[in-house]
Amino acid sequence: MADIIDGTKIAGEIFDELKDRIAALGERGVVPGLAVILVGDDPASATYVRLKGRDARKLGIESVTHKMPPATEADDLEELIDALNRDKSIHGILLQSPIPSHLDELSFLQRIDPAKDVDGLHPTNQGLLMRGQPRFVSCTPYGVQQLLVRSGIEIAGQHVVVVGRSVLVGRPLSVLLSNKTENANATVTLCHTGTRDLARFTTTADILVVAAGSAKMIGPEHVSEGAVVIDVGTNPTEGGKLVGDVDFDSVSQKVRAITPVPGGVGPMTRAMLMFNTVRAAELSAAGG
Repeated sequence: MADIIDGTKIAGEIFDELKDRIAALGERGVVPGLAVILVGDDPASATYVRLKGRDARKLGIESVTHKMPPATEADDLEELIDALNRDKSIHGILLQSPIPSHLDELSFLQRIDPAKDVDGLHPTNQGLLMRGQPRFVSCTPYGVQQLLVRSGIEIAGQHVVVVGRSVLVGRPLSVLLSNKTENANATVTLCHTGTRDLARFTTTADILVVAAGSAKMIGPEHVSEGAVVIDVGTNPTEGGKLVGDVDFDSVSQKVRAITPVPGGVGPMTRAMLMFNTVRAAELSAAGG
């Protein structure tokens, strides 16, 4: 049976570290501020936003949620983002995805001040990541890296296979782990829906990260003994439970370590949002 990589426990460790940094900011009269924009009535998004607000309150981060109706016009959303960009009490801005289809999500992500882009999705921040000089890394990829590092799993020199090429997870993760920087320097293979014979690649992975959004698509035939498996997937079942992209019951019998769903990557994504918000406040306080 594989070792279980406990994302809830590791997220708690990060929260404890952030409390000291938030206290240090408080001594300088700075309270980290996070603004979350929720457009529409997607139930999953509403749940995520509620959990993020709870995390912020526990840490002493000032969090405000701006709820906007599904029929929100582009001008109204632009006006809100511009106001938050100007607000010096707000250090981080998060536009919760997805937003209604009549709105161009990329244009609004580009409108957020890169210095407040705590989700790491502004082209400027993605470009800095490409150069190996990240300011804010997207929260889920950053969380995956921290799961590995804080579990004592070597990344440098390892073969990492990422299944999924989204701008939110797969692509930035492949760059993050392949950069010639601390806690990275891996050889990365990026697989996707166009990959033929997926198992031919995944069975060569020392570390397999699955972020494809397809329930239990990875079985024991896709992994090698001794591999580490990070499951980013969160797929709702008819019974209301969440399952990952990996068939946990069978794969966990074969690999060295694995994340559960829930309780693996999810808590880490929220923890790294808090981390990025604190970092944004520190950079602002330092005039950066």
